[in-house]
Amino acid sequence: MPELPEVETVVRTLRPHVQYQTVTGAVLLRASSLHALSMPVGRLAGFCITDVQRRGKLIVFALDGTHAKDTALRAEHAMRLVVHLRMTGRLMTWPADAAPHAYTRCVFDLAGPKGASRLFFDDVRAFGQVLLCPEAVLPQWKYWRSLGPEPLKMTAADFAGRLVGRQSTLKAVLLDQKTIAGVGNIYADECLFAARLHPLRTASSLSAAESARLLRCLKDVLRRSIAQCGSSIRDYRDADGNVGAFQNSFAVYGRSGQPCRHCGNLLQRLCVAGRTTVCCPCCQK
Repeated sequence: MPELPEVETVVRTLRPHVQYQTVTGAVLLRASSLHALSMPVGRLAGFCITDVQRRGKLIVFALDGTHAKDTALRAEHAMRLVVHLRMTGRLMTWPADAAPHAYTRCVFDLAGPKGASRLFFDDVRAFGQVLLCPEAVLPQWKYWRSLGPEPLKMTAADFAGRLVGRQSTLKAVLLDQKTIAGVGNIYADECLFAARLHPLRTASSLSAAESARLLRCLKDVLRRSIAQCGSSIRDYRDADGNVGAFQNSFAVYGRSGQPCRHCGNLLQRLCVAGRTTVCCPCCQK
């Protein structure tokens, strides 16, 4: 599943293609790809995409309905289209005459300063979803409502406060989207190695210095990955169709049984919080 760096890269590469474009039409090609709280995507006609942002692992389109064809929605100046890529979702723009692909789940026709184009939401596994609604409706979505803070914006005190009394393992806490938004298996493993902390340590056992070091390393790993357009393991591509490069810099993820890049001992594979986990039994304590 794309994590924070991959979703951030999609947002940054998609924005130049769609910002200030008007949706002239939208068609849902797979019913299960529409969130239960969503309006029909066809009601998007006439809405202008004013921005594309990220919240955790979600892509959020800000929409202006001043010229919406659905007159009942013209007063809605805070409409949002939220896309959850899940495991294999992909957003890319194509020429206006492009036909949907075999795994295209939703098509958005666009027109405006950048000319006419089509935005496809493709999803091989079909676990991803789209949600069109007024911004005020988003808190009704339990996942959205429970999302924790963005790690790149957290202070050491904020982070430490979220670890107080937590008896869960560090790996489980990092994966918990209610605690921190956007971190998944790859970056949990990588930041724990960078901080020299074992994934099985309980969160509450960290000293103030260790907690601050973990957040510092998490931010550093995330920023380095974003700078390299994320990690491409299998399906991930940015909005221009390019792969990421951070997978070439992995210290531990996917490297079980290989030498630790720091001490040379063999990396160990564990199962923590139901996820495959790789760590160095010598460097990480």
